Amino acid sequence: MDVRSNLAELRAKRGLGAAELAAPVGVSRQTVYAIEAGTYVPNTAVSLKLARSLDTTVEELFQIEPEVQAPDEVAEATLLGDTQSMAVGQPLRLCGVDGNLVAVAPESGGWGLPSVDAVLLEPVRNGKSAAKAKVRILGDKWRKTTRILIAGCDPSVSILAQSLQAQGCELVVAFENSSRSVEFLRDGLVHIAGTHLVDKATGVADLSPITKMFGRNSVAVFSYAIWEEGLVTAQDNPKRIVGIADLARKSVRFTNREVGAGCRRLLDDLLRKHGISPKQVKGYEQITAGHLPAARLVQSGKVDCCISTQAVKRALALDFIPLARKPYHLVIRNAQLNHPPIQTLLSTLEHATFRREVESCTGYSMRTAGDRLA
Repeated sequence: MDVRSNLAELRAKRGLGAAELAAPVGVSRQTVYAIEAGTYVPNTAVSLKLARSLDTTVEELFQIEPEVQAPDEVAEATLLGDTQSMAVGQPLRLCGVDGNLVAVAPESGGWGLPSVDAVLLEPVRNGKSAAKAKVRILGDKWRKTTRILIAGCDPSVSILAQSLQAQGCELVVAFENSSRSVEFLRDGLVHIAGTHLVDKATGVADLSPITKMFGRNSVAVFSYAIWEEGLVTAQDNPKRIVGIADLARKSVRFTNREVGAGCRRLLDDLLRKHGISPKQVKGYEQITAGHLPAARLVQSGKVDCCISTQAVKRALALDFIPLARKPYHLVIRNAQLNHPPIQTLLSTLEHATFRREVESCTGYSMRTAGDRLA
């Protein structure tokens, strides 16, 4: 409930200045103005003194106005992520991007419920990411202009989100593979896409797919990290896996990533190089979306290994056999580079404390973070 103040009207009727009223009440002139503006609600003693000085009652000075229940707002949103697992009532986070209302399921796994902006009102029809569905919006906090949406597969984005939050910016994350993240950026569904596109032969960053998709001078590409991708195994590596050839062993259970994921591309390249057929890999057809979900299957013992980054090795205390060193980039439309929260994010990448924290937690090299590549 809100408290409405009639102090200004009653003071004007009595012909009293703010300072004249403040003195007998024992408050400052600024406090009188704050009470009149409704930004400060006085305690009982001050309220009684005000009423006595104005020869009125507390009830005439202040009135309680019942809170008006805003009607539920129902809207159509574009859902990103694993929409097949989303049921009616699914909590969602919202972000406005290029005039599109975009919804993402918040990360779970903590002891408490995550902060949400909306709930899903109907089943998702086609079960694909970027599907449209009706949502019930819960309040207006999602409309904040300091909120930005990033799509990508890097687990360290949580560290970036915490750093931005301390600076008044809010980062909403859609965990997606590299290819799909860039497609979302192309379609105007995210502000930033994280991706690791690498030349197969040299391991050098290959920006030509991005240039072809967006056109010359329409996007900016920034370096984020250089990481290692490799085979993640259980602690102490009980199956004694030492390289990609071990995936052909019948006793080794593997989980793959979805088509379009950087780790899936690396796997297919290495299988061809070693002359191994995908049919020889037990679990090649088993798909797990995301670095951490795949690594958690290894941790639980459901599979013996997967391909991921050294970040999950550190996060889940697993073993790691390096296979390749890859750069991870952030792609942003040039038209959005001057958006204040985007500028805050880019400057954060250059902070020594942020770089050090990511390197300590993940093992990445962050020395080029924030460097513009295109």
